[in-house]
Amino acid sequence: MIIIGAILLILGLLLGIQILWIVGAVLLVVGAVLWILGSTGRKVGGRAHYY
Repeated sequence: MIIIGAILLILGLLLGIQILWIVGAVLLVVGAVLWILGSTGRKVGGRAHYY
């Protein structure tokens, strides 16, 4: 999720497409939050791992 977010963020910046930039930023933030929660040992959505 973090990698896809970063790719969309870069494509949005290079191509000048605002919606790609917004979606990329949202995916990047959500992926980082899930990664942090998963690394602290908390269950996310009832699962120990979100992948």
